[in-house]
Amino acid sequence: MKRAELRKLVAEYKEIKIKLNKSRNIKNIERLEEIKHKFYHETGETLESNLKKET
Repeated sequence: MKRAELRKLVAEYKEIKIKLNKSRNIKNIERLEEIKHKFYHETGETLESNLKKET
């Protein structure tokens, strides 16, 4: 997976996370889990730890 694709995953994760604050939709929760799994599979790191590293 290319860096641009990983950036899109992170951006989508952040967007869905914001939506979850407004309403708890089961589809959004499932999508978050899929994104986390895909990111871990591609990089070997968890998405949360990567976000903490960036800030």
